[in-house]
Amino acid sequence: MPAVIAVVILALLAVFQVSLAAGAPLGHFAWGGQHRVLPRNLRVGSVASILIYALIAVVLLDRAGIIEVIPFDVVAAWVVFGYFALGIVLNAISRSKPERLVMTPVVLVLAVLSLLVALG
Repeated sequence: MPAVIAVVILALLAVFQVSLAAGAPLGHFAWGGQHRVLPRNLRVGSVASILIYALIAVVLLDRAGIIEVIPFDVVAAWVVFGYFALGIVLNAISRSKPERLVMTPVVLVLAVLSLLVALG
């Protein structure tokens, strides 16, 4: 169940990143919050984030036994946990208050969920 909840959150974050990439004025919630509408390079970063979220979803679902595509799912799940643990710190020190207040708790939840999945 933690893997499924994490994937739902990642899907919602992907929708958010699509919005940012498309020019929605939500940049104060992401990428340091310095731009309401992201410049081109950060829009490309948002697209890359979507791909990373998809890869993370595959890792978590594989480790949870829902799908079977990765032979090294245990290691990959711990890498995902590390990614989210680092994300907590990076979001918590953001200069953007909206990013700190919204994204830090979201990434904290993803870190806890991915830890549960990694522990198996």
